[in-house]
Amino acid sequence: MTTVFDPITVGAWTLPQRFVMAPLTRNRAEAGGVPGDLAATYYGQRAGAGLIVTEGTQPSAVGQGYLDTPGLHSSEQVAGWRKVADAVHARDGRIVAQLMHVGRIAHPDNKDGLETVAPSALTAPGEMVTADGQKPHVEPRALETSEVPGLVEEFVQAARNAVEAGLDGVEVHGANGYVLHQFLAPSTNERTDEYGGSPENRARLTIDVVRAVAEAIGAEKVGLRISPAHNIQGVLETDPDDTRATYEALVDGIADLGIAYLSILGDPEGELFQDLRTRFGGTVVANTGFSQVTDLDEVKHIVDGGLADLVAVGRPFLANPDLVERWRDGTELNEPNPDTFYGGGAEGYTDYPTRDAA
Repeated sequence: MTTVFDPITVGAWTLPQRFVMAPLTRNRAEAGGVPGDLAATYYGQRAGAGLIVTEGTQPSAVGQGYLDTPGLHSSEQVAGWRKVADAVHARDGRIVAQLMHVGRIAHPDNKDGLETVAPSALTAPGEMVTADGQKPHVEPRALETSEVPGLVEEFVQAARNAVEAGLDGVEVHGANGYVLHQFLAPSTNERTDEYGGSPENRARLTIDVVRAVAEAIGAEKVGLRISPAHNIQGVLETDPDDTRATYEALVDGIADLGIAYLSILGDPEGELFQDLRTRFGGTVVANTGFSQVTDLDEVKHIVDGGLADLVAVGRPFLANPDLVERWRDGTELNEPNPDTFYGGGAEGYTDYPTRDAA
């Protein structure tokens, strides 16, 4: 029987166990969205994860949403990520950049006044944290049909930049209410062109992005993250039949590529999750920890039960650089400090002790 600590080949990589480090926004990029020395230390400390998915990283300046998040669209950013890649590889790990264009979940104050774009001119609910406090999201400009291929190219160039930086690949972020998810959902996509209307049309952009990125850097270096019916940030998918049709069209549109993995945020025991897993036909990563902490028992339940091939683990890796050893040996875990999750310096970022140091 497959166990949590058995190795597995995923795309271009052989991983030492069946759980990986999930993307975790930390808001600690330096000026210009450059990951600095602290980021290299942080990710290097967690190389034992086997595969790290980075924090959400904007493929363009317009695609930035939050304060102090890193990008992959400038030479300075590429140089910063090269330090990160070197630190992870020095400890025999692998790391992929999560490419996250936020679409309408943005504010001009966080990106030097640049506009916000989305599939439709529909303002997101809620507010965005800026340097001057919370501010309401702004109304985005709906992308023209002729501009959509340019959005695809932003993802492609960022993927090329990731490889240039020495990172091992990319994860295309099609989940959690950001721009690709906004195109997928009928609540945020009111378009009447080939990118809106039917489930197939709403899935078109994400399919185009994944296929173009796979062609640019190799399918074996590409993952995709989705979150069907997550219903977050005003991106609502409340019609089960429409949701199923949309995500079946999406998965059917990329299944022939043989990309490294499909990461699904949802219930691994749910019918839709397993339907998409079967349609995809490759490695599937389960992500169940968005609103709850994924512990070792959950990982074992998913892997030992054959519900998914891998499990994405977030907060336990945040507080425990040596989580793999601690879980394998049954060692007590460090508790994460939520007050230091976002922004700041080394505290709550690179100063969590390893088991031996403690």
